[in-house]
This record gives sequence, C-alpha cells and structure tokens, in this order.
Amino acid sequence: MSGVNVPGPTSAEHPWPVALMSGKIRDWIEKLGTVWVEGEITQFNSSGGNIYGKLKDLAEDATVSFNVWSSVRGKLPADLKQGDRVVALVKPNYWVKGGTLSMNVLEMRHVGLGDLLERLEQLRAKLATEGLFDPERKQPLPFLPQCIGLITGKDSDAEKDVLRNAQLRWPGVQFRTVHTAVQGDRVPSEVVAAIETLDADPQVDVIIIARGGGDFQNLLGFSDERVLRAAAAAKTPIVSAIGHEADRPLLDEVADLRASTPTDAAKRVVPDVADELARVGQARARLGSRLSQMLSHETNLLDQLRSRPVLASSDWLISSRAEDLTRYVARGAELTQRMLDDASRELDATTSRLRSLSPRATLERGYAIVQSGGKVVTNPKAAPAGTKLTLTLAEGAIAAVSDGEI
Repeated sequence: MSGVNVPGPTSAEHPWPVALMSGKIRDWIEKLGTVWVEGEITQFNSSGGNIYGKLKDLAEDATVSFNVWSSVRGKLPADLKQGDRVVALVKPNYWVKGGTLSMNVLEMRHVGLGDLLERLEQLRAKLATEGLFDPERKQPLPFLPQCIGLITGKDSDAEKDVLRNAQLRWPGVQFRTVHTAVQGDRVPSEVVAAIETLDADPQVDVIIIARGGGDFQNLLGFSDERVLRAAAAAKTPIVSAIGHEADRPLLDEVADLRASTPTDAAKRVVPDVADELARVGQARARLGSRLSQMLSHETNLLDQLRSRPVLASSDWLISSRAEDLTRYVARGAELTQRMLDDASRELDATTSRLRSLSPRATLERGYAIVQSGGKVVTNPKAAPAGTKLTLTLAEGAIAAVSDGEI
C-alpha cells in the first residue's frame, strides 16, 4: 500500500481506492500504540482458544470490541466474565479486509477493590459536604401508605418478598412497580428514570428501591452519583432495600430510611393490620376503663353530697328561711318602735320649747296684743284718741276705741 503513488487532493475525478484509504486508517490507528482503558465487559465469548467480547464505557453510551488471542489468554485472570468491571491494556487494530476496528488485549484485570472504595469514599465525602446525608433532610414515612412505588428487577425475589410481606400485613395496600436493571451499566439511568416517574405520581406515598443483595461490584449502580442525587431530590420518601450488609451502597445513606432486606422494607413501610387492630382494642379498653373510673368517682361524690343532712330533705331550707324571716320581722318592729319613741320624745321636747317661746302663753296670763290697721301698737302715740283698735286675747279678739294717751 505504501508503494502506491497518490496524486494530490482527491476529487470525483481522482478518488482513492478503498484499499488505499483503509491502509491509511490502519497506519494512523497503529500509531496510537497501547493504552489502558476501563469499562464493563458486556460480551465475553470463547472460540478456538481466543476470546471475543465487548467493553462498554461506565457512564456514556460507547462500546468497543476486543480480542484476547490464545497466546495472551493464559496471562489473564481465569474468573473474567460478562458484567465484570475491568481495566485493560489494549492496542487498537484496524482490519483492512473487513473494515472493522477492534482492540487487541495485552493485559486485563479486575478493577481493584481499593480503587473502587477510594472513589466511593471521595463521592461520600463530597455528598456529605453538600448535606445529602444530614438526618434533618430525611422525610418521615407515612403511617399507612395507600400506594407504594416499587423499583426492582422484573420477576426478582426482592419484588416477590416486598409484595408478599406487605400484602400479608395490610391486604388493601396498592403497588405501582417499575422494573429496572439491578446490576450493570443500565442501573443508573433506569433507576433515575423510575424515581422521577414515581415521584411525579401524586398517588404514590412512598418509594421502595429493592434488590436482593449481591457482590460489591454488582451493587455499584446504587452508589452512582446520578441515582443518589435523584433520590435526594425526590419529594416522596424513599426506602433503600438493597439487602447487603457487608458493603452498603451510598443509596442507603441518602435514602430517608434504610431497610436491611426487601422483607424488612415491607415491614417498615406497611403496618401490620393485626397489630394495629390489637392496639385499637387496647386503646378502647383503656379508654373504657378510664371512663368507668371517672363515672364511678363522680357517682360516689354525688352520693356523698346527697347523704349530707343539708341535702337529705328540702324542708330545712324553708324552715331556716322562716326562722330568719321571723327574726328579721321582730328586729324590724323593735327598731321601728324605737325610732317612733325617739321621735315622740323629740317632738314633745320641741313642742315644749315652742310653747315656751310662743306669745300665747303670755296672752293666757291676761295680756293682750293691740293692733291698729293690722299693725301692732307698741307706743301710745301711735293710737291717738278715736283710733279703732283690735285687742287679741288668749281666747279671741275684741274691738276698742282709743281715748288717747293717759
């Protein structure tokens, strides 16, 4: 191919042969050399001692094919399989005859557990700083949810455990189930979409995300930052029921409640109808007992009051009031008589004083009051001879004529 003389720029009149273009692509790709890449094995097939598979990006929708030739296969871990998260040393190879690109694997190994844990701890610290783990932001679960949103794998044991235990505890509870991938690269996007769908449904009171445990790498999707932020942003309370005690995913920290297993989630979310009926019965019994005690106490108190002499007969009220009335009348008569006596004595004294000061007493001793023209005559000169006079005596009056001054 390198010996082919190529004129200047290509055109419709001077095109490149396909072989020439393919050779140039191969030459350019081979210049890339080797590179370490990380991804998830989505296909892993063996044929003729060689391995053919595909490696997918962990976050983006990008996939490349890879080959492991038999001469290299013995150097790789024997437990490699589909779904594993790996790092590989690859050399790009462009097959001119078929026009395909693949990666020849020179080395491949599992992503180290230490590396994964370090990344998770970095994410944990980041989210903790943002407050996504704070107890204050966690929402309380409803006492009796009418509809439960369930995010889980289709036909999984986790789904069966949640449904069976919830309906045993409260037969009337309703579920809206969204099936998603529970391991692999599709977990984050599908679980995020399911959370947003159920959170937007006003009938869903609480959301359970359930998976029946698994190894550490299979649970990585439930520590993905996209899932964690979706769970934190949800207005509906979320229960994490991944069911893995040894290596808990970060979803357990963000969720409003963490359940140890899907069965535990059903028991934590749905109250037991038998227990609740027993509590109602106990409450009614305590209420009835307390009410009986109160009525008994009030009845005894009323009997004590009625047994008192003051309430035994109603005649005492009339008798006591009659005695009071008699006493008040006698007292009133006494006071009235005393007032009259005092007034009579005062009147006699006043009469005596008036009599002592009255001219009538003087007249009774033989004196008379001389008046002329209605005026009292005190001087003889006021009554010259011939003046008509009126003499007022103690028992009446007589007419007289003055003879003049004597």
